[in-house]
Amino acid sequence: MPTEYLKKASKTSVADANDVSELVENILEEIRSGGESVVEKYAKQFDKYDGNIFLTEDEIEKAAEAIPENLKDDIRFARDNVRKFAEAQKSTISDTEIEIVPGLIAGQKSIPCQSVGCYVPGGRYSHIASAIMTVTTAKVAGCEHIAVCSPPRPNIGINPAIIYTSRICGADKILALGGVQAIATMAFGLFNLPQSDILVGPGNQFVAEAKRILFGQVGIDMFAGPTDSLIIADQTADPELVAADLVGQAEHGYNSPVWLVTTDRDLADNTMTRVPQLIADLPELNRNNAEAAWRDFAEIIVCDDREEMAVVADTYAPEHLSVQAEDLDWFLKRLKCYGSLFLGEHTTVAFGDKASGPNHVLPTSGAARYTGGLSVHKYMKIVTWQRANAEGVKPIAEATARISRLEGMEGHARTADIRLAKYYPDQSFNLQIDE
Repeated sequence: MPTEYLKKASKTSVADANDVSELVENILEEIRSGGESVVEKYAKQFDKYDGNIFLTEDEIEKAAEAIPENLKDDIRFARDNVRKFAEAQKSTISDTEIEIVPGLIAGQKSIPCQSVGCYVPGGRYSHIASAIMTVTTAKVAGCEHIAVCSPPRPNIGINPAIIYTSRICGADKILALGGVQAIATMAFGLFNLPQSDILVGPGNQFVAEAKRILFGQVGIDMFAGPTDSLIIADQTADPELVAADLVGQAEHGYNSPVWLVTTDRDLADNTMTRVPQLIADLPELNRNNAEAAWRDFAEIIVCDDREEMAVVADTYAPEHLSVQAEDLDWFLKRLKCYGSLFLGEHTTVAFGDKASGPNHVLPTSGAARYTGGLSVHKYMKIVTWQRANAEGVKPIAEATARISRLEGMEGHARTADIRLAKYYPDQSFNLQIDE
């Protein structure tokens, strides 16, 4: 039986995205030309906030005092888990060297980026976890300066929990600034910030577009689209957990796709009934997001067997991939395209989003076909070096001269010729291409 779509998306998140490129390009160019005064103008216009852009130490301390102790404990718990995982990732990178041929040694060295700009959303939802994920991981990587920008609430300021989290995770500067103006400030090094080597963190379509436009001038974590999640489930899955997990991810936004891929028709039918019921029970803002995402972007796909489910999952290459099925080890070995994998009902995407350790900044819109998510490696440059003695020069120079001439690059060839002539003046070499 061919794959059956019990529910098919009526829209795609890519097609639904608004074209904001020209607007963002214009704002970036205005800030590039006008500098800090233009940033302040847009901060008042878009953030509707007249307070300090740079938070003072007194403001940071007052924010910490406003946080309940049990929430501080939770934030530290999540930070410690993210730090442990990032430290384990960092341990997989090692400086190395090898003698390629006698007399020629080449090596690899890892160097952290010096300056990082982290964007922490604070509009519709206050993303405490994004501060944990981006700042902690940069700190573990060894980055020298970490700036955090987060949009202030109108006439209020940044959520105190974001301020507290940013500081305890290692932020050097915290700015009450959102949107394109925040990205531009970190990228261009305004207000005496060092220019960011890399910009990281999720944001709305304006933030994502600003990062996309600036890519090349600065590094970015990835091109971000709406968050998406896929669940693989068989007849052993708990229908209530499956439905709840789909709803939990649909509340991210009106265009956040969620997909169920299953071999159990009864589970599929139950999900069709149960998800709308769970959505109806959400608070209004969450309900509105989840209703639109479920209506327009969700899909339920019925497959014949687990291999077919795996093929569908690899084709979709979801940001988050959950497996609630038998033989989890088979799926761990078989699945190839996902941002992060959640195996079994004892874990869920929300655990990864908030506190379990692996980073939650992940590839969306099918990008998991070719890249992974944010990690300590993203903040580090893997560079190479080489050195040689006269013995090592000889075979490398001969090959370089002939290959260069084959390519028509005579200047390259002569840089090899001159070294052979210097180090081996009494020898002759065939440095031309044989006819």
